[in-house]
Amino acid sequence: QVQLVESGGGLVQAGGSLRLSCAASGRYAMGWFRQVPGKEREFVAAISWSGRSTDYADSVKGRFTISRDNAKNTVSLQMNNLKSEDTAVYYCAARTRLDALAYEVAQYDYWGQGTQVTVSS
Repeated sequence: QVQLVESGGGLVQAGGSLRLSCAASGRYAMGWFRQVPGKEREFVAAISWSGRSTDYADSVKGRFTISRDNAKNTVSLQMNNLKSEDTAVYYCAARTRLDALAYEVAQYDYWGQGTQVTVSS
């Protein structure tokens, strides 16, 4: 069983930055999703196993950056210029298929427990 452990959430003012990290051992493509109460979990960013391919939701393009350090078994999400609408529980996810980036919840095999990000306006 794969364990994904997120860290780095918290409270920040609008315009500020946070960096989320996810510890995940093994060979996986990775993604970040977020969810607010009453809404479906939504895609935020994805990165290939090699790190050469990345993609983002339109709502975070230019503000968020996903990266990975396979030597340290870590995937990160750098979030800059945060907005109140970024407030959510953020989840990292791992996918055993490595052939393409994935954008849907059902395409991922393992999930972390989530970390709360709150942006105050």
